[in-house]
Amino acid sequence: MADDFELIACTPRPLNPDGFNPKTKLPYDLKVEHIRSAMSEFLDFLGFINQQLNSREIQRFENMLMPANFSSMVGEFMAAGTPRYCPTIVKNRYHNGHPDLIPIGMFENNAVQHSDQGIEMKASRYLRGWQGHNPEDIWLMVFVFDSNRPADIVKNIAPRPFRFVKVVGARLQKSDWIFSGRSAQSRRTITASVTKLGYEKMLANWIYNDIDLHV
Repeated sequence: MADDFELIACTPRPLNPDGFNPKTKLPYDLKVEHIRSAMSEFLDFLGFINQQLNSREIQRFENMLMPANFSSMVGEFMAAGTPRYCPTIVKNRYHNGHPDLIPIGMFENNAVQHSDQGIEMKASRYLRGWQGHNPEDIWLMVFVFDSNRPADIVKNIAPRPFRFVKVVGARLQKSDWIFSGRSAQSRRTITASVTKLGYEKMLANWIYNDIDLHV
């Protein structure tokens, strides 16, 4: 029976066709259907990979990778996949360049080390408290998802399919960020978090929602 649940969890939950906001405002001629296509492509990719892993009795991606690495993979896939459907933007070709997506043709070789023009793409399991490395003026888009984690196996948490929970985005200003503190003993990278006002800006311009917006 456990194996049956694991196999079922290999197929991500389909997108809610009624979950997209036709009134959302997006920059650079990006459209909701472009984002929907990229999200669907990721679900197809993850389902294919997880089913192949299962056929070889290997753990699903979300159970195998560290949570932060899996979130990073989701965000990177969305940054790489969205320009496949939107002809006006391109993935920033500068190594570790910021932001992830930039208007096509704006910068030489479609590469820029840092700019306030473009879209930064992030993925998170969390409904708020999204982070970046620095407070900055940037258009931020966050893909919130739900999935298992490696620790779920130890905790005997049942397998469940990956699903996108919500997508939000807005143009944030430096004042919409605040530096996150850390203890003197901590070695983690100092980060900035989206403030309550920034969160409300993004929530007001929601792109996809498969839960109550006020969660």
